[in-house]
Amino acid sequence: MIAPDVLMTFDNVGYAARGRAFAGFPRHANHSAAIVEPHGVEMFSLSSGDLIQIESAAPPAVIWIVAVGREGEDAAASLGLPGGETLDVASMPEGALHGWLRAHGLSADRKLPATRAAVPGEPLVLKAQADSTLWLVNAVETNALIEGQSFGSFTVTHSRQNARDAFPTPLGHVVEEIFVPRGTAKAYELRAGQKVQIIDLEGQQCSDFQAASARALHGGKERFIDSTATRSMVRHAYPAPGLLDKFYDVDMEPLLRVVRDTCGRHDTFGLACTARGYEERGFPGHVSCSDNISHALDPFGVERRPAWPAINLFWNTWLGANHQIMTEESWSRPGDYIVMEAMQDLVGVSTACPDDIDPINGWNPTDILVRIYGEKERISRAIGYREKEDSPMLTSEESAFHPRLSSLTEHFAPARDLWAPVSFPTHGTLGEYWACREAVTVQDMSGLRKFDIIGPDAEALLQLATTRNVSKLAVWRGQYTLMCDETGSVIDDGTLFRMAPDLFRWCCGTEESGRALQELAAQHSMQVRINGMRNALPNLAIQGPKSRDLLRRICFTQPHVPALDHLKWFGATVARLHNRDGVPFMIARSGYTGELGYEVFCAKADAVALWDAIMEAGDDLGVVPMGSAALNIIRIEAGLPAADAEFAPGVNAFEAGLGFAVDLTKSAFVGKAALERSKAHQAKALKGLVFDCNDLPAHGAPVFSGERQIGVITSATRSPSLETTIAIARLAVEFAEEDTALEVGQLDGRMKRLSARVVPIPFIDPQRTRARA
Repeated sequence: MIAPDVLMTFDNVGYAARGRAFAGFPRHANHSAAIVEPHGVEMFSLSSGDLIQIESAAPPAVIWIVAVGREGEDAAASLGLPGGETLDVASMPEGALHGWLRAHGLSADRKLPATRAAVPGEPLVLKAQADSTLWLVNAVETNALIEGQSFGSFTVTHSRQNARDAFPTPLGHVVEEIFVPRGTAKAYELRAGQKVQIIDLEGQQCSDFQAASARALHGGKERFIDSTATRSMVRHAYPAPGLLDKFYDVDMEPLLRVVRDTCGRHDTFGLACTARGYEERGFPGHVSCSDNISHALDPFGVERRPAWPAINLFWNTWLGANHQIMTEESWSRPGDYIVMEAMQDLVGVSTACPDDIDPINGWNPTDILVRIYGEKERISRAIGYREKEDSPMLTSEESAFHPRLSSLTEHFAPARDLWAPVSFPTHGTLGEYWACREAVTVQDMSGLRKFDIIGPDAEALLQLATTRNVSKLAVWRGQYTLMCDETGSVIDDGTLFRMAPDLFRWCCGTEESGRALQELAAQHSMQVRINGMRNALPNLAIQGPKSRDLLRRICFTQPHVPALDHLKWFGATVARLHNRDGVPFMIARSGYTGELGYEVFCAKADAVALWDAIMEAGDDLGVVPMGSAALNIIRIEAGLPAADAEFAPGVNAFEAGLGFAVDLTKSAFVGKAALERSKAHQAKALKGLVFDCNDLPAHGAPVFSGERQIGVITSATRSPSLETTIAIARLAVEFAEEDTALEVGQLDGRMKRLSARVVPIPFIDPQRTRARA
């Protein structure tokens, strides 16, 4: 990184400019962070002098530390650890540690020398005195995990002594590594099937990318990535991992496909910076990416261009209200990267942009690293996910149920940091929908977040944080509730279960509500521990009129907890598969469909066994796997809210149609005063619209009464049961009366109108008799 107020000179042009201090997120290329969740394992390659800092949001906590030297010896002493204990690897779920042991010629069926270390309220800091491999294991007994007695996640920060060691860990065997210093460009060759990883080492650094068909170049033709052809072929401005992920040339030949993207914000239609652009801003002679690209491609006989169209990786652009291109500082963090696979032999070129006169590189150009991996190297599809902007970067993982899901569908989409199935081709979205309405479906909902709140002040904290009366919640009962901010806006919604007098489990949509709980507990000096379970409790939704019949065949419960048939709506219990020695799991009578349904939660190691038991037990009942596309139809018909649709920042609980989940008789909770004002002077209401057509309005489409906009669409679908289009809309209360005739604008809101009438929600089963069956 260039220090503030230090004169910098780029390598290939004698232009000098003053470097500017970066005022945004800190750039520390020699620091990386990771999260070790319950049942989780993380590896760190340590060099002498490196620091490891381990923190727990819910101290005191215990973590197993395994340190292995270069020759496989116990290296605990090199970290100042006493050692003397052993960790039974064979008893742990199969995972990365087992694979690492086998790869190093060591038995995975063994006990490793280890240290069981307590993490106090302050971070535990270790310093490496020698090179070693460090494994951190968050070992949890399965029964404790299900019953809520486990500890939460650990955050680990690795500070490297050697800057070169700070380069991100390779994703596999590296065929070639190319360092691109700031203000330069490098060209390289890719064979079909090879993967190229382009890494932003210090964060907020634009890297222009271009590639051409090697076959065409050898034939005297230049066939580079064409942004217009790419946008037309993928029907999207921002190609991303998934089905629409390729870059094409002008002949519509696919050149590359995106495999991983940890940043998610790139420009795909702009030019690389040009000499002319700098000249017109008063900087003649400034080095430019376009000139650097031409120079790098000279050995391949490519004609020079004053302006190169490029895929501007990590450049943060968007379209403004008047469709002009807007730009600001990049979203990329240190170590962010993109991986692409060559679909034919290519010549590629990457730059490290020299722009230091506007925000695109955080005012401070830095370096880019390019790695090339072999054709046979398997790099899984993934996108980056951060729980918060300054949280450790996670990449999309396959859920614990993926070994079974992957044989049924290839259509997945991100659900936070997990891949979730969208639909299953055997039955299709409509087949899955009708199975949920008439029989039973099973859906992977592991992307939901779970928090265990434990301690003598657990009830008091949740009473302050949520909108319903927690004191009325009995053990083994749950309630749908909200967390709001001081303005009454919904932070998160979810289901809160009481599993013991001082133990609650919060199943919700985002990590933000977990942070809100931590802040409230700290503000009020409460004796409570908040364990973020993340993906340690994968869960399935079993929904439909035959869901109870299915579960009766597999559930065994002890006498001290509720039996399956005793569970009323929002009841919960702990069960085992078939008998007292079977796989343990938590079961709740809840769901997101409006149908009779249940949700089951298990340990990762037991996920496949639980899936197999459910599918086998439901075979003659017509059990069908369901994806998110069918669920979206059903939840709209049931009038159930979704984040960033019915509720979003700036929308209070009553405007989001969630007033039924607000108990204003409680003495105090966050946002109560604002919600009291909103209820007394409510300006907007959430209502249903039924259309007399099959056109489908988009989220955010304007709702009109005559020429005046009086609302917006929050969700819409075509209802298979009602055989017409329906929508949920936020309307001015003056136009929210039942049977009011309104119009929804299409084509910029005014060129086309869809006629609709106001109806109450839910659209189907307004008394929720199915869910209460």
